[in-house]
Formats: sequence, C-alpha cells, structure tokens
Amino acid sequence: MLNLVVRALVSGLMIALIAEIGRKLPTLGALVASLPLVSVLGMILLWHDRPDAENMAIHAEATFWYVLPSLPMFLLIPALLRQGVPFAVALAAGCALTVALYLGMMHIGPRFGLKL
Repeated sequence: MLNLVVRALVSGLMIALIAEIGRKLPTLGALVASLPLVSVLGMILLWHDRPDAENMAIHAEATFWYVLPSLPMFLLIPALLRQGVPFAVALAAGCALTVALYLGMMHIGPRFGLKL
C-alpha cells in the first residue's frame, strides 16, 4: 500500500510542477509536459514490479502507437479556444476525439500487425 501512495505522490508532484511552470512560462510548461516523464516513470515502475524484457518491449512499443492518436487533441483544443469555444467544451471535444482515435487505433492497428 505504501508503494501505491508513493507512486501517487510522485505522479501528483509531477503534474503540480508542470502546472506551476506552465502558469509562469507557458511554452516551457508545454515542453516539460511533452516530455515522456510519465511513460518513463511508468516503465521504471513496471520494470521494478516485473523485470521481463519482452513485457517491457511490448509496453514501450504499444505506448508509441497510442501516443499517435493522442496528438490531434493538442491541435483541436487551441483551434476551438481561438474560435471562442469555452475551455471545458474544447477540452471535452479534445478528449472525445482522442478516445475515438484510440478506439480506431485498437480496431485498425492489428490489421497492420500492431500488437495493441
């Protein structure tokens, strides 16, 4: 249980730090947020729990393929905000687009030999 609490605190600290940097320096905050810190931390914790090279390889490769459908969200949200759409609506639309693209990737990916 302590392990889970420590993981949650580290994750929360990362999010708070990114938000604080973004509040003062939006571009730098975006740069830090774009770093695969969560993915790297997740891989470290996964390796600690299950040091299996094939399992980690599958995880890392699947992470790559799942990042791709998340990217359009970061273009849709600013486009909607610049058109005067409220933030909550723009965020919801971005999340909905991402979910739809994830589902599409899960459906289409295996047809191209991707193990998702």
